[in-house]
Amino acid sequence: MATGIHEGAHAAGAAPSEASPHDATRHDAAHAAAARRTVRRDLVVLALVGVLLLAATAAGVASMYRAFYGPTAFVERYLSLVADGRTADALATPGVAITTADLDAAGLPSTASDALLRSTALADLTEIETTQVTEIDGITEVTVAYQAGGFPGTTTFTVERDGWIGVAPSWRFTVSPLAVMEVALHGSLAFEVNGFELDKRQVLPEGADADLDDPLPMLVFSPGLYRVEVDTPIASTPGVAVLSDAPLTDVAVEVRAQPTDEFVEVVQTSVDEFLSTCATQEVLQPTGCPFGYVVEDRIQGLPSWSVTQFPEVTLQQDGAGWALAPANGVAHIDVDVQSLFDGTVSAVSLDIPFTLEGTVSLLPDGTASIRVH
Repeated sequence: MATGIHEGAHAAGAAPSEASPHDATRHDAAHAAAARRTVRRDLVVLALVGVLLLAATAAGVASMYRAFYGPTAFVERYLSLVADGRTADALATPGVAITTADLDAAGLPSTASDALLRSTALADLTEIETTQVTEIDGITEVTVAYQAGGFPGTTTFTVERDGWIGVAPSWRFTVSPLAVMEVALHGSLAFEVNGFELDKRQVLPEGADADLDDPLPMLVFSPGLYRVEVDTPIASTPGVAVLSDAPLTDVAVEVRAQPTDEFVEVVQTSVDEFLSTCATQEVLQPTGCPFGYVVEDRIQGLPSWSVTQFPEVTLQQDGAGWALAPANGVAHIDVDVQSLFDGTVSAVSLDIPFTLEGTVSLLPDGTASIRVH
């Protein structure tokens, strides 16, 4: 009996037995599952990082493409060259240089001068920004906004692929961004474009033999603001500003200069001197003069002329020069006339109204030649 009680006490106070092999297996499986979840999570994170890196790389490549190698960059580089006054480099941009055949095909004057394709004839070009890019059948249209000489404008250029430079594409304008400005200038041979001085005879291919009233075709950069004005001792004008904002088009400008007060005064003095010289001729019909007197009788002695009212000179445009608008004056004659009928002599003292007209031609040396008739 005692032996049984001892065994029971031993059973009640005994320590727990070691885990069974089945329990250890379950523990290892749980640990492995947790490890697999961690690996999967790490792989997902790595995959997301990879995707983000690829996206960032793609965005960087796209940004670099747009900034350095794309059609937008090509157009903006051209505009930067024009804005910086680097006209030779701008003209060397693929697709900018133009031939007489190109001008003919576009219906523009093939004799257009390149006198304005220089930095000294350019106005400011600022705030350049591409606003739209469209690609159709391999041709890319790039629309750019800007400020030209303080005036806002937009221009659309067309470009296309022009081979490769290494792994980067090169581009060219499909239509030259140059345009033709035709200046119809009246009343002056000399003029200025954005402060750059020109003379008709320098621009027209025929030179001094050209019809100086013909429009002057000149190549200009697009975009560009061009202010045409006259400021000479003979004529002046506030000027006309035009924006060349479309490639390979015609930009028409008409400038009508007005005579300066000093020029009108000089012409008035010349006319007065001319008429005074006419009055010194002691004949009934002064040679080359706008007044005279006709009698059927015989005169006694020599007639005496004077000008009692000089015409007031008004100049009006006449082609490349000026014309004297018809103006009225009065000459006075004193002469003794003997009648052929009865021989009597009578003193004639008459005011002779006359009208003066003429032309003022501008000479190569910048002076003017006045011809009265």
